[in-house]
Amino acid sequence: MSQFIQLHILTSYPPSNLNRDDMGRPKTARMGGFERLRVSSQSLKRHWRTSDLFEEALGANKGIRTKQIGPIVFDILSKGGVAEKKAVEWSLAIANVFGKAKGKKKEELEIEQLVHVSQAELDAVKALAAKLAEEQREPEKEELELLRKDRMDVDIALFGRMLASRPDQNVDAACQVAHAISVHSVAIEDDYFTAVDDLNDGKDDLGASHIGERGFAAALFYNYLCINTDQLLDNLNGNVELANQAIQSLTEAAVKVSPTGYQNSFASRAYASYVLAEKGAQQPRSLSVSFLKPTEGRGDGMAVNAVEALNNQAGIFDRVYGDCADDRYQLNAVTGSGSLKELLEFVGACRAEN
Repeated sequence: MSQFIQLHILTSYPPSNLNRDDMGRPKTARMGGFERLRVSSQSLKRHWRTSDLFEEALGANKGIRTKQIGPIVFDILSKGGVAEKKAVEWSLAIANVFGKAKGKKKEELEIEQLVHVSQAELDAVKALAAKLAEEQREPEKEELELLRKDRMDVDIALFGRMLASRPDQNVDAACQVAHAISVHSVAIEDDYFTAVDDLNDGKDDLGASHIGERGFAAALFYNYLCINTDQLLDNLNGNVELANQAIQSLTEAAVKVSPTGYQNSFASRAYASYVLAEKGAQQPRSLSVSFLKPTEGRGDGMAVNAVEALNNQAGIFDRVYGDCADDRYQLNAVTGSGSLKELLEFVGACRAEN
């Protein structure tokens, strides 16, 4: 039976606009009949996997999402002295392995969909392009077998990928990430601001040179992650060391890396205030139900009350359904218990026999 690691994270952000909608306002959702602040899972995953922290830990084993396979090949072929017409044809042949190119012209070599490719796959593409340029010939059919499921990078193994034209090369995500949601109700406010021309002496015009407004809100968020360690090991072809490194790096990024929306305006960087980590073969479950009733900031304060609500709900699930985890670890930056080092040691215990 699959082994799971579940992370329940509480992070408090000051006034900010971490993840905005199509109107430029902070994303929201209704839960329990109340308006909540929200950060999408897409935003969270992108900021984690592109963070300096993730790059430093896993840069050599981190893939890239791009539409630029065709242009990359074309550039190598052109520099290698291949005529433009042939360079376009050969670039299309290689690009179409990963997705459908936008057209058949030099300006249309991008593929239509973003594709997540591993370092091994990208290196193979570049090596093939260099070989074709050197030998001045088109690629052979067997040389176009460029997809390498046998050498998968950690971010693809964690978050998966889908190739419509090559379902045999799809990768099932080992990690599921929920949208972060505020544990309390919120009201979006507007920041009215002006910009003044430093060289305006005020003799002719006393007005501002720019006027604008920006939506913002402050919130304590609940975020949930679930990692299927068996799936992760399978995606990484049994590489236990790399799987543990991936889990630890993702965990550290999840508790330390903030979305970058309007950071220059709000400086809304934050570390997690509380983390409950769980391990076991039991069917995973979110603890978002802890906050169907908005958490109040009375008594010991909102953070303390949210931690209590989270643990109360975990205990209730255990009593009703039986133990929902074999082992648990808590990092509590509100009271000062636990440590990041111990948390990473706890989650980084993926075993080959899982």
